[in-house]
Amino acid sequence: MLKVGLTGGIGAGKSEVSRLLVEHGAVLIDADRIAREVVAPGTPGLAAVAEAFGEEILAADGSLDRPRLGAVVFADPDRLAVLNSIVHPLVGGRSRELEAAAADDAVVIHDVPLLTENGLAPLYDLVVVVDASPATQLDRLIRLRGMSEEDARARMAAQATREQRREIADLVIDNDVPLDALRQRVAEVWEELVRRERGGEKAAGGGGPEAGGVE
Repeated sequence: MLKVGLTGGIGAGKSEVSRLLVEHGAVLIDADRIAREVVAPGTPGLAAVAEAFGEEILAADGSLDRPRLGAVVFADPDRLAVLNSIVHPLVGGRSRELEAAAADDAVVIHDVPLLTENGLAPLYDLVVVVDASPATQLDRLIRLRGMSEEDARARMAAQATREQRREIADLVIDNDVPLDALRQRVAEVWEELVRRERGGEKAAGGGGPEAGGVE
């Protein structure tokens, strides 16, 4: 098994890269998706978040109001740390369960938004970073996600810098390119990942806790 940490800044296009890797045969463990599951209505995770941040972060149907919570935590690093201390252990436990269920020869992609910020690179055999310029990120967040420029810039500022992500990268996927070029680069990266899994060329590391987010 090859354990790959996949990360990138908000709006860099990491989800598209994940989807393409799954098409090639990767087993995807999406920390952000799991982070949503562990705070679904009726879960202990949601109860803990509501206790820490107040009932006002709940929507009318009892689910988590993610935009409202995001506005709180991205404006206050201390509050963000509180949220992470609740969610990350839950995400880590579920991620380990999913990894244990994968085949011994699988290429397991851990899609981890906050991999750089939380110093998780040593937990993986190698790290793949999806890279895009800040201008591209900002454009996508405003045009595709409907964020205001102020909100988009705040989300970007709360994450690691482009340079910090590239420093921990074993492989980089440039996503300032058309989709056809992205597909070609992902295919090349997949071939490299399969080669490393079959050849046993792995860094010292192993599965560990994930870090989802409230992107």
